[in-house]
Amino acid sequence: MEFDLVPAPPAKDRRVRRSRAALTQAAVTLVTQRGTAAIPISDIAAAADVSRQLVYQHFGDRDALLLEAALDLARTELLPRLAEAESLEGRGGALIMTRFFAEHRAFYRAMLNSSSAFVLNRALGGLLIPVNRRAIERHFGGDLDPQRAEDLALFVTGGGANVMNEWLTGPDESLDPEDLADRIAALFDVLAAALPPIAASTSAAWSSAASIEENHR
Repeated sequence: MEFDLVPAPPAKDRRVRRSRAALTQAAVTLVTQRGTAAIPISDIAAAADVSRQLVYQHFGDRDALLLEAALDLARTELLPRLAEAESLEGRGGALIMTRFFAEHRAFYRAMLNSSSAFVLNRALGGLLIPVNRRAIERHFGGDLDPQRAEDLALFVTGGGANVMNEWLTGPDESLDPEDLADRIAALFDVLAAALPPIAASTSAAWSSAASIEENHR
């Protein structure tokens, strides 16, 4: 199961794309500068040099605009970095994420302290669950059945989000992406060490069940 995700806007004419890009960039800039997501729509529209009516036309309301701005930032900056990485396992993938969120800490911190925090976490999870699932499948190969791989991707994404949220909203002096990458990598190492025996025991249980069923035929 993947969370519902606000889709990237479909390709439209150049003026529409330019207006949407200007609005999402203005939203990120103003939230970052002011440290709050409570930015009046009129301020965002003025910064983007468009009318207020255009904001409502493209996004419906401010919260939808801010959510799309947060997702667009992750789509255009975080996902390409992850796609270009040689490996997402261990510290390498974790460091890409921690550096991205450290770079945009003021923006995401304001969003996580707003009424949009819940829907933002769900939407970002929708972006990152497939990334984590692919990393898990590469690491464990055929040792995990598809459902276990999916459950683990959900678990890792949700748990990682909680750690990241605490880090982003915590004291400024704790914002060290290298240190957090080490912490996340250590957690993954614990999971990796524990899962092969679990996979083996699950396989043995299925074999035993199949043997019992065969004997009763």
